[in-house]
Amino acid sequence: MTNHQSPVTSNEQRITTHESRIYVAGHRGMVGSAVWRALEAKGYTNLIGKTSSELDLRNQEAVAEFFKLEQPDIVINAAAKVGGILANNEYPYPFLMENLQIQNNLIDTAHHMGVSKFVFLGSSCIYPKLAPQPIKEEYLLTDSLEPTNEWYAIAKIAGVKACEAIRKQYGKDFVSLMPTNLYGPFDNFDLKSSHVLPAMLRKFHEAKATNAPVELWGSGTPMREFLHVDDMAQAVVFAVEHVLPEHLYNVGTGTDVTIKALAETIQDIVGHKGELLWDSKKPDGTPRKLMDSSKLESLGWKSTIALNEGIAKTYQWFLANCNHLKEVKN
Repeated sequence: MTNHQSPVTSNEQRITTHESRIYVAGHRGMVGSAVWRALEAKGYTNLIGKTSSELDLRNQEAVAEFFKLEQPDIVINAAAKVGGILANNEYPYPFLMENLQIQNNLIDTAHHMGVSKFVFLGSSCIYPKLAPQPIKEEYLLTDSLEPTNEWYAIAKIAGVKACEAIRKQYGKDFVSLMPTNLYGPFDNFDLKSSHVLPAMLRKFHEAKATNAPVELWGSGTPMREFLHVDDMAQAVVFAVEHVLPEHLYNVGTGTDVTIKALAETIQDIVGHKGELLWDSKKPDGTPRKLMDSSKLESLGWKSTIALNEGIAKTYQWFLANCNHLKEVKN
């Protein structure tokens, strides 16, 4: 794909207006709530959201009834069962099956109900464990996955392929966005099921009062890329507002850091002065995972929030909301 090509070809018209009925599945989660805020900020007035208690996305009949009632023009799938290495290892079946149920119901119903645009959100874990770096979209399915999160990854790969198949067979504007590691407000800070950045932030916060040592998993040598969720939301808005020429796009910053450097950055922002202890008996996961986001960037989207700035903002949100989070020690 050549650089700087327009995302909208000459014979295509923008199909989105500020009055378009946009259903954001998972609108209460970290990504979905960021997408909702971004759409509202741009003047979209017909946003649709349902909590999991109001609509069980695993229930095919319930999803079909909801679509018949609400008649969305655009669907953004930010709903998923998510978690870190520990959660994926301990609960492989729900990570596979519930994600398949959620996305299959949304994709298939959207297709049969004539939804004009579908934005499917996945994860960089869909790519092979030892993929060349940085990871390009074409590396999908070229090698084996990281075993610690393959259940979630396989479900997301199925979603990407379902959207690609609909696009190929029916010419519909179904597109998949694969973000790198996301963080930000409304993240999951539960130590048993959270990802590395929010887990570290909470650990350092809880140890700050006494400057107790903080124990972290692995060696600290793996490298990771982190994208603030508000940047991800802008990528989703970009996909909503344009007809993108391909079915799959990576979404990242183009830079990564070691887990050790991440820990030291979070420690500094939180103000913890204690010792760092690395448990090398715990798994590191994938050695490096840096996304090549040049395809989406060539169309006009680019991340804007630096890691230090994003972590500081996230910690401020955490401080303002930690009394409402389960079992957080102040």
